[in-house]
Amino acid sequence: MAIRKEKAFGDYRKEGHLWITLSTGEYYPDILPLACELYKPVLVTFGHLLKAAHSSKDLFMAIADTKPQWMRIQLCRVFRKYVSPDTPVEMLKKKSAAQDICDRFGEGFRAVTEVQKRFSERPLPDEALCAVLWEYKDRGQKGYDLTERLFTIVRDKFPELEITGPERAGKDVLLGELFKDYPKPDRPVDFVLAHKGLPVAIGLARYDSDRGGAQEDDRTGQYRDCATEVLGYAKKHDLPLKVIFLNDGPGLLLGSMWRDYDYIERSHPGLIKVVTLRMIPERITMKWLLSK
Repeated sequence: MAIRKEKAFGDYRKEGHLWITLSTGEYYPDILPLACELYKPVLVTFGHLLKAAHSSKDLFMAIADTKPQWMRIQLCRVFRKYVSPDTPVEMLKKKSAAQDICDRFGEGFRAVTEVQKRFSERPLPDEALCAVLWEYKDRGQKGYDLTERLFTIVRDKFPELEITGPERAGKDVLLGELFKDYPKPDRPVDFVLAHKGLPVAIGLARYDSDRGGAQEDDRTGQYRDCATEVLGYAKKHDLPLKVIFLNDGPGLLLGSMWRDYDYIERSHPGLIKVVTLRMIPERITMKWLLSK
């Protein structure tokens, strides 16, 4: 009897649309009433701070002192739109770095008088800006849904395995905490599978709503580096470690993403598997996880 050849990730490409998971989205303009209700207090607060500010630097320092954190983060996003579009939001969100940001980027801030004029010209609530802020609300939500479903599948299909990592939001697993002598101790991974206390697989999980160009190259490049590093360590220490890249979403169907992931999987035969949620029951097995 002929032995059935196991399918590689690339073999699913022709019918890739049948193997991806689509997360439900929200319709425009249906979201506007809720968006305006949620973000009107943010715009009102921004208006009060703007009116009292004698400079854009002064405005930013006032935002940095605002509590609670959620309000401060939203105010930073509004500040970026009106005052400093070139300053990364992640940088603005760091309260402790407020003075340093003003020193380094303050000269490029839009004049507060111009900001006051522009802000006063917009309605309150500003539907356009509320819609933009709404887009941030669920950023990362699809990724959290993906990992949560992964944990459920693993616990159901592999009760003998222990899965650790952030089930939704939370701190990544650092390989330096898993392996004391790991060469890059701050290497983050999204989940670890262990059997009888011994790690048998590490994994990264991403949901791609859309992807292409430089972002696509960055993602696959990071995956290659991670796989090479982990498997090199495993070989050196004679560990039965595998690497699982869980990727899902319509972004997989764009550009060369599917081919690039197939190349990564084939670069270390039998040691890497790239899967979508729907592929897990078919492609991830205890036999593979425990093989050497």
